[in-house]
Amino acid sequence: MENNCLNCTNVRKAVIIGAGFVGAACSFSLMQSGLFSELVLIDSDRNRAEGEALDISHGVPFAKPIKIYAGDYDDIKNASVLIITAGASQKEGETRLDLVKKNINIFKTIVPEITKRAFNGIILVVANPVDILTTVTVKLSGLPANRVIGSGTVLDTARLKYELGNYLNVDSRSVHAYIIGEHGDSEITAWSGVNISGVPLKKFCEMRGYTNYEETMKRIADNVKNSAYEIISKKKATYYGIAMTVKRICEAIVRDEKSIMPISSYIQGDYGINDISLSMPAIVGKDGVETLVPIQLSDEELALLKKSADTLLKVMQES
Repeated sequence: MENNCLNCTNVRKAVIIGAGFVGAACSFSLMQSGLFSELVLIDSDRNRAEGEALDISHGVPFAKPIKIYAGDYDDIKNASVLIITAGASQKEGETRLDLVKKNINIFKTIVPEITKRAFNGIILVVANPVDILTTVTVKLSGLPANRVIGSGTVLDTARLKYELGNYLNVDSRSVHAYIIGEHGDSEITAWSGVNISGVPLKKFCEMRGYTNYEETMKRIADNVKNSAYEIISKKKATYYGIAMTVKRICEAIVRDEKSIMPISSYIQGDYGINDISLSMPAIVGKDGVETLVPIQLSDEELALLKKSADTLLKVMQES
């Protein structure tokens, strides 16, 4: 693993490639966070990037000082975090995997521009299908795999915690749970390890007086998996949840928090999985992924994880 990669960068500078709905929402979230003092927006539509930068900049007097502007690939050189949101968006009726060929082709134009600039920070892939595009970025960039991560199932996990918190009538921040595998239809709820501040889920449900909770858990898992489809059917796009997700991942990187979160990372050998990126809990800090965290999984969950990896590998091979 390459150490101290942020020492040769401006830790308070970030770049977002893609100024569409997701890129703009991420920019707005990062502006409010106070994490960065410089934020660059790059888009094939320069006017769009300039307009978003100007609009968001007008809120700076109500936040912390930050310079936000439209730029080009030369501006990425000393950034600590480069966030890629560019790509075709998921439309109603489409799965994330339906976007594969379109967005791989887009990444084939973006990633070489990054490598030309000898970028030394962390690449955070947000565009979908995030697991496949994270793998593509690792291979095209030649960067150490720990420095290329995807937003993965961090948002799915937040959705799960939100749903469980509502059901159990408890603060969602006290819910400890993970969605793992693909950020998509083959994702897995790792029920084996779910607990509420150390109390196993089953015991907590019983403590709350719930007896037929198994059916509710299945409904909650389905709701989480289908959240994006529901939002897209109602408002055509999702962007606020992922914007908060990006902010949270950036916090872990910039502050070197060594927080554990289910980001998408390139896996080679763990869990019997090879040559694909998918989400498993990992320690995240200034160098990206420090290590995966071996969480408790049942035999069924492990089998589903391998099946999820096989699904992604098959799509990669056909693309």
